[in-house]
Amino acid sequence: MSNDLPSHAQTVIVGGGSIGCNTAYHLTKLGHRDVVVLEQGRLTSGTTWHAAGLVVAGLLKSEAECAIYTHGRDLYARLEEETGLPTGFRAVGYLQLATNDERVHEMRRVSAFMRRFGIDNHEISLRQAQELFPIADLGDAKAAFLIPEDGRVNPVDVTMSLARGARMGGARIFEGTRVTEILSRDGTATGVRTEDGRTIHAENVVICGGMWSRQLGEKAGLTLPLQAAEHYYLITESIPGLPRDLPVLEDPSTYTYYREEVGGLMLGLFEPGAASWMLGGIPDGFQFGEIEPDWDRVGPHLEKAYSRVPETMKYGVRKLFCGPESFTPDLAPLVGPTPELRNCWVACGMNSLGILNGAGTGMVLAHWIVDGLPPCDVTGINVNRFTKSEATPAFRRDRTPELLGRMFGQHFPNESFTTARDLRRSVLHDRLAAAGAHFSESHGWELADWFAPSPEEAKVARYSWFRQNWWDWHAEEHRAAREDVIVMDMSAMACFLVQGRDACAMLDRLSCNLIDVPPGRVVYTAWTNEAGGFEADLTVTRLAIDRFLVVVGENSRGHTEMRLRRAIGPDEFVTVTDVTDGRAQINVHGPKSRDLLQRISGADLTNAGFPYMTAREIDVGYANVLAMRVTFVGELGWELHVPATQAVQVYDLIVEAGRDLGLRPAGMQTLNSLRLEKAYRDFGLDVDNTDNPIEAGLGFAVKLDKPGGFIGRDALAAIKARGTPHNRMLQFLLKDPEPLLHGLEPIYLGDAQVGYLQVGGYGHSLGGAVGLGFAELDRPLTAEIVAEGPWRIEIAGHRYEATASLRPLYDPDLTKVRS
Repeated sequence: MSNDLPSHAQTVIVGGGSIGCNTAYHLTKLGHRDVVVLEQGRLTSGTTWHAAGLVVAGLLKSEAECAIYTHGRDLYARLEEETGLPTGFRAVGYLQLATNDERVHEMRRVSAFMRRFGIDNHEISLRQAQELFPIADLGDAKAAFLIPEDGRVNPVDVTMSLARGARMGGARIFEGTRVTEILSRDGTATGVRTEDGRTIHAENVVICGGMWSRQLGEKAGLTLPLQAAEHYYLITESIPGLPRDLPVLEDPSTYTYYREEVGGLMLGLFEPGAASWMLGGIPDGFQFGEIEPDWDRVGPHLEKAYSRVPETMKYGVRKLFCGPESFTPDLAPLVGPTPELRNCWVACGMNSLGILNGAGTGMVLAHWIVDGLPPCDVTGINVNRFTKSEATPAFRRDRTPELLGRMFGQHFPNESFTTARDLRRSVLHDRLAAAGAHFSESHGWELADWFAPSPEEAKVARYSWFRQNWWDWHAEEHRAAREDVIVMDMSAMACFLVQGRDACAMLDRLSCNLIDVPPGRVVYTAWTNEAGGFEADLTVTRLAIDRFLVVVGENSRGHTEMRLRRAIGPDEFVTVTDVTDGRAQINVHGPKSRDLLQRISGADLTNAGFPYMTAREIDVGYANVLAMRVTFVGELGWELHVPATQAVQVYDLIVEAGRDLGLRPAGMQTLNSLRLEKAYRDFGLDVDNTDNPIEAGLGFAVKLDKPGGFIGRDALAAIKARGTPHNRMLQFLLKDPEPLLHGLEPIYLGDAQVGYLQVGGYGHSLGGAVGLGFAELDRPLTAEIVAEGPWRIEIAGHRYEATASLRPLYDPDLTKVRS
């Protein structure tokens, strides 16, 4: 325990591993020099010391992941020049194998996306792969991909080099100083207390405590769903002639990575059916610690790992290492400001990639703290995406064994986790199951993904990058929406009741659109930050002068609530109540939706009596429900917000009333295909906090001249004043009806790559795959350029001709929606 611990610091960082030292280093680079790092043991004594030190990209599927990765790779390559301490970085290359056609297709898709962001992931011949990794048996390999600039570092060395760099910038680092409490007052973090009772007051508290972060945060009321698991690697005895510059080899079919280690070979496992460790909490004194290996459990996995390098079985085992690594429920880090405490930040849950992603994560968090905004999209890593349910011991126990295998296994579109399911079920769940629903999972919710003719057939999901076994059934759902009527359970949509004297003023300040409208109006709006970047897109319905209902997707529930609560001014009277779980949302859409609802309601549902974008309380059978005439599918229809106690009755009435109208239940796959045909945007999928409504084509919902303005107004006004944007979101339709779009596909204008698709699906009404993506030119992207093209979309190495449009290709004039 240090005796010269300061009583105050601008920022206190808890944890001296890769993430803590990276965060301190990057804060000082931004001029934030009064930084204190507190490490309970010695630097790197948690999990950093036993990390494999891989600096390899894997398959990166977002722009943010690419930015975080490349920042770290480039920093580690030059850090020694700055600090004088070696990092052990060696660009030995990174080799990935594909042993089946689906994996080859995935690799070709994703590698093209990665190359756009400076990661030279390219396919090589199997002969070249064999030459690069001569001890591998590539007999079953179908393809190989190489990133020559990738490599490895020494984890301890690189962390010590970062620590020196942080000290050079003014940071102070104290070892042997355990933090036992985060101090707070009035919902704001004010500092920390150490094990011996000393206090450091701070403007910012940053939790970078690795696998200890959850239990430290729990004491302060923070939700950090993080669980340690056993992680194994085996190191063989020295192998004569093994090249020191052997590339890192990754093989999803064996769930193993391979690299040279002191003349031998390291075989690192990310096996299915992994074992969680210390559910109750990590011992404080566990430093430079190991776990006793479970040979019986990992033996079969090791046997499979050896099958890729069978010659190495001639050599003995120098070490079978088992140490803990911490994982999150969705395999994405926990980063950002905590929703429970202001001025409290977190960066943990690296999912065994703390060295790989530590520098980029530290950079993102440092900018977030200093600038107030992150420099890249954080929707997928923001700590506010979870609820307390995912942090329960039972959930962590059940989900963790699946996570390691998920990291290295094969991936498919719309594939869900299989463990820790049924966390949140709609009251209509059993009705949907009986109707043949196959359920996917999103943020804990069980969602009907598609419907089979029978519950038995719904149990079979054959995943593929091509047409899956449910394709024809989903197409029938889509056609029913366009020609007849569908019913959808959308109860996962998050709903917040916002009330009080100042509710209107607060919501108007958050929203780009005008919220001060007459009661009964539904307003679609974006919320933006000070730079004009998206923070949400949602609807706000005015129920009364001082009463509003905010409805947003399940993926934005935590972020929306955090933004609502933190927008309330000190002198404002506003209450925010999450009413999601007390109601069900049943959507009825299609050209026959009015006919159906009129059979079970006495309300006037005509255009005159119930105009588009209005809300009314109507009767449906015995129930009084809030009906909103809105759509996310591009057809006539209503959202029905029903008390949970009456949802089953209302649903049954709808099903019975629609039997002769061609009513079909529809799932999330159909929702996606319908909304993509209509080019409806979705925050967190198509647009993120680095995009803005003007360039995303949502300028119609931005009221720059509304009284009082709104957060982000000046930034958006400046973007608008520049004229036709160079960067614009377009809708694309492939001319060939056979290929599929899933997102990340590069966009070409002529021979120039100008962007990529954020999301893709199939437009059954339009007759081909559709997608949304930003195209960026060095000149204004005019309507003439969009119309003339020529446009092409690259899929797994092949370019397909496409039509591009600024307006929705389906029903651009809203005639169906307003019918």
